Amino acid sequence: MSRHPEVLWAQRSDKVYLTIALPDAKDVSVKCEGGGLFSFSAVGVQGESFDFSLEFFGNIVPEGSKTKVGLRNIICSIQKEEKVWWKRLLKSEGKPAPYIKVDWNKWFDEDDEKSASDASDDNNAGYEKDDGSSEDEGMLYLPDLEKARGN
Repeated sequence: MSRHPEVLWAQRSDKVYLTIALPDAKDVSVKCEGGGLFSFSAVGVQGESFDFSLEFFGNIVPEGSKTKVGLRNIICSIQKEEKVWWKRLLKSEGKPAPYIKVDWNKWFDEDDEKSASDASDDNNAGYEKDDGSSEDEGMLYLPDLEKARGN
């Protein structure tokens, strides 16, 4: 019998983001179909089978969807057919399955999307993304206050 991994979701007007929490997954299979169907299957670290299928609220573009398999999770970026905000993730009304939860770390409200995308474009201009490979990881650096005062 297969199990369901925890699935976190968030949306923008043009995409749906799914984060599937399944560390060290093997044989990962993700299928997106134009009618709004999404299916996932994988084998966990101890050989157990995980799978689930979703019927999204709206249609999706399979060719515009991307999947990245990481060490701790699988991240799916799914292109919506129309650039609109969905009322909910799934077509079916009612409470979704208990393994599907909102990803509050990626969540944006509909009216916040435009202002946030403008701010992120301004803030990232001319800067490279930090890859986290610093040897001083976890260290906090403060400015030299004596130099700042001019002493």
